[in-house]
Amino acid sequence: MVESSFKRNLFGSRGEVVTFILLVIVLFAVLPASFDIFRLNLTAKYLSLGFAALGLVLCWGYGGILSLGQGLYWGLGGYCMAAFLKLEAAALIAKDTSSDTARALTTVGLPDFMDWNQITELPYLWYPFKSFPLTLILMLFVPGLVAWIVGMAIFKRRVSGVYFAIITQALCWCMEILFVTRQGLTGGINGITDLRTILGFPLGTKGMQDFLYFLTAALALGCVLLCRFLTHCKFGQLLIAIRDMENRVRFSGYDVANFKVFVFVIAALMSAVGGALFTLNVGFMSPKLVSIEPSVYMVIFCALGGRLSPVGAIYGTLLVCFGRTYFSEKFPELWMFIMGGAFIAVTMWCPKGLAGLVETYLPKLWKLLASRVKLPKFLVRAADWMGNDAERGC
Repeated sequence: MVESSFKRNLFGSRGEVVTFILLVIVLFAVLPASFDIFRLNLTAKYLSLGFAALGLVLCWGYGGILSLGQGLYWGLGGYCMAAFLKLEAAALIAKDTSSDTARALTTVGLPDFMDWNQITELPYLWYPFKSFPLTLILMLFVPGLVAWIVGMAIFKRRVSGVYFAIITQALCWCMEILFVTRQGLTGGINGITDLRTILGFPLGTKGMQDFLYFLTAALALGCVLLCRFLTHCKFGQLLIAIRDMENRVRFSGYDVANFKVFVFVIAALMSAVGGALFTLNVGFMSPKLVSIEPSVYMVIFCALGGRLSPVGAIYGTLLVCFGRTYFSEKFPELWMFIMGGAFIAVTMWCPKGLAGLVETYLPKLWKLLASRVKLPKFLVRAADWMGNDAERGC
């Protein structure tokens, strides 16, 4: 009985199991077989943005906490990884003292942007990033700590709704200014660039890019399962209760602020993992990626895919990003209007996002198709299995 409950919490209903299996097939079979190395690397870049959308499923879809500043935590994770990669690149330059890059530096062994800002010794803040294990710890600890401080400061004072959204957006903007103005520590407006290797392995090779794609896809699926587990257990039910009737939950004896802080920190940690993977896949990190615009896009990914569906958040991210790339190439003057119109249409006629559309109409269309066309028996049974999901209590 306990094992069955765990599986139900982890994988969700039967329909959700099917959509998860389809996502696995798309990420690990269809896309690698269809795309060249450039498009596959582009997909990995888009998937790294999906981690922030997954975090929004938790804190916005289930917790009712609309954060317009998830790019802050996404960027912090990316900058932590970029710091490690930059020190490794600087060490490689120091070994090849005869190269033009080494000759252009006053202090060989330091990141180039520090040398340009007349810094002759590595700042203390950068010392932990010499170690890869410490970098992985800080990649999670720094965004998590910032999210905890922000959450405690805001939720303990019962700030919510549009006020919380504006505050998170303002914090994102402040962090962008901080990264731009501290050129000696962060690389300024250019960010941290020229990232070449990780643990001695070149980032630009086909084998490494394939590995990073599958790593990004596997971690994305892991976060999907984590979201499902959290939302299908008692904690998820409590989040929904807080979203819909916060005062009643508070009067029942629960500390609502602590639950909000917890889910906000979890969302920040997911975003940080995505930011680190973005740095590995793309090879740089810039303060423009920590700004307000990417944070708003992350909300769009979640809303379009379905803010109550972890799988929908991944599909929404891929659809918006690929749509943005395609329409900007084909219709450079109209693509923003096309994307905006598509988003308005989905939010008006499908408030649950694309995931809600599929969940509502796919079994019905499948049965209609089965009545008109003679389908194999196992496809008909699959439609019945999904359509009767709610009646069977799964």
